[in-house]
Amino acid sequence: MLDSLFFPNSVAVIGASKIAGKVGHTTLRNLLQAGFSGTIIPVNPEVDQLLGLAVEAKLSNYPDKVDLALITVPADKVMAAVQDAIQKRVGSVVVVASGFKESGSEGSKLERELVEFCKKHGVSLLGPNCLGFVNTSIKLNASFAKRMPQAGKLAIFSQSGALCTAMMDAADQRKIGVSMAISIGNKADITEVEILSVLAKDENTKVIAGYLEDISDGDQFVKAAEEASKKKPIVILKAGITAAGARSAAWHTGVKISQDTAYGAAFKRAGICRADTFEALFDYATALCLQPPPKGSRVFILANSGGTGTIAADAVEKAGMEVPPLPEDLQAELARILPESRSVHNPSDVSATATSEQYVQVLQAAQAHPDIDAVLVVLAPQYIDKPADTVRAIAQHMSGTTPVLASFLGGTEGMPTRAELAQAGLPFYPSPERAVEALKAMHEYGVWKRRPARHVVRFPVNRRRVERIITHRQRSGHFRLDEVRSKNVLKAYGFRTMQGRLTSSPEEAIEIANFIGFPVAMKIVSPSIVHKADLGGIKLNIDSSQEVADAFDLMMLRLSKHAPEALIEGVYVEKMAEKGLEVIIGMTRDPQFGPMLMFGLGGIFVEVMKDVTFHLAPITENEAVQMLKSTRSYELLEGKRGTKQVDIQAIAIALQRISQLTTDFPQITELNINPLIVGERGVEPVVVDASMTFAKKTTGASELR
Repeated sequence: MLDSLFFPNSVAVIGASKIAGKVGHTTLRNLLQAGFSGTIIPVNPEVDQLLGLAVEAKLSNYPDKVDLALITVPADKVMAAVQDAIQKRVGSVVVVASGFKESGSEGSKLERELVEFCKKHGVSLLGPNCLGFVNTSIKLNASFAKRMPQAGKLAIFSQSGALCTAMMDAADQRKIGVSMAISIGNKADITEVEILSVLAKDENTKVIAGYLEDISDGDQFVKAAEEASKKKPIVILKAGITAAGARSAAWHTGVKISQDTAYGAAFKRAGICRADTFEALFDYATALCLQPPPKGSRVFILANSGGTGTIAADAVEKAGMEVPPLPEDLQAELARILPESRSVHNPSDVSATATSEQYVQVLQAAQAHPDIDAVLVVLAPQYIDKPADTVRAIAQHMSGTTPVLASFLGGTEGMPTRAELAQAGLPFYPSPERAVEALKAMHEYGVWKRRPARHVVRFPVNRRRVERIITHRQRSGHFRLDEVRSKNVLKAYGFRTMQGRLTSSPEEAIEIANFIGFPVAMKIVSPSIVHKADLGGIKLNIDSSQEVADAFDLMMLRLSKHAPEALIEGVYVEKMAEKGLEVIIGMTRDPQFGPMLMFGLGGIFVEVMKDVTFHLAPITENEAVQMLKSTRSYELLEGKRGTKQVDIQAIAIALQRISQLTTDFPQITELNINPLIVGERGVEPVVVDASMTFAKKTTGASELR
């Protein structure tokens, strides 16, 4: 679809200039110097010849077909230039000028008109406010970047033109060749979604690295990224995660920023390696370009000192990978290779006296062993060492199936150059920690690729009952469901609740308590009150009729003083739940990505430690279990540290049921179960308290998913 853009046979430069330093001049010069073999057509009504090429006054005057038009004129002249290009029936246009959405309301209006015009005529638009793009496979530099990158397997895309240039420079510094470099600017038409689809299919691209400030269509982005990740790794630096960063990004490209947690969940779902810094972006991309992802988490550390090995081991385990004890057969092999060394363990300190040949032998033994998934080489310069020889020997004897990463501490004088090591396929880093972070990104991508096929379970539910509850509540003008109605919704989706009834009198409250049996809980029910406990609206473990009457009267007294305007629907009398582990399950609907599920343990684990995890719905059984495992408190679920093991599978099922509920009903904007009490295996969890919030706009049945 976008071949006319990224693989054109003819390129026009509308606004080609004779003045050096002008965008129109630089763009034309770049096309010529890169060696593009197709036709180049400069367009400028004021000159007849530029850089040895005949110039057209208008593109529409050119007699032959034109695939791509590069629009290098100022913003106020862009529409006329595009109209001229479309008159010639070009397939695609690139608009580099700023002064559109990022500049304010007038610019936004101009950008909308530009997009509408292009779509009306079936023309693809890259930009505006962009650098252009580079495709090294056809020697096409359709940008005003200062130079053409070396050809290679790394594709780059960026929402910032300046950072696109910086990314090309960073790739050059690390001697990683580039397949494509694409500046997407304001993304008025072509967004990261289309870019990912193009790069996923590009045979010259092995790894994709991107810089984003926002995402145009969350759902489509996740789908496109997930499909691309199945074929090749994607590494993305997402900026604008702080309040200051968000303001800057909004000023830069005129975007609205979604919650960073949602981006994290979306990236996890799509298999994207997320980089937190520009440095990490290229650390990860370099490793993935040069080495395959590990098949597991078991790392063998090959070091020339005990200290460097220890530092590396700490970093590996902090990153969630393993430094396992070596199997006996591998220990025996290392003892044969290093007869004077006692280091037949992991990390392996081969000492300062080891030769390059011995390093290679140890490396090969580790790579060949089925219990080793990756090798980390950590070297510190020592007087009697020949580190350069050792590094070259290691680089020449890598297997190509077990990834090898290296860290050289200290000075690099006399060491092999970046170009030499990149050509050999050995990524190296100035510290073990950076090498390990890159290995972690590779490992997580490998885990994602090996994940089971996604299968979302559909539970039998009473959907019609939920539709009635939601419709009635929206028509009443109340967009928050109280505990009673929230529990009715959850019961329709297979959740267990304790027996209880709503009442408006102390006498009836006593009757209900006697019927369901003591002990009971009593709770105020009001659409006006969110935090019932703060107003004394909750009383637990009530053991007698007198306590029921006293609790009822006290609640009403407190509410009359502290919330006299609140609409009180009554008091809910409920059987006390069995003891167990309190967990919290929730959902918030992100404007970009839709329903985002939340899980955490109750009490201080949520309030103080913020130990929660998020995942986009719909969720599979495996993803639900992984959500639980990703919390720091997972050991408590397993029954460690003096606690009893709870039914982990039951929690995973609860998450899946919430996933189904919130995808079935997009009207639900927030949902909170706090707490869900979970018992031992075989004991069905029970919802103790719950609330829901709906969008004000009524959603028709045809919109329900």
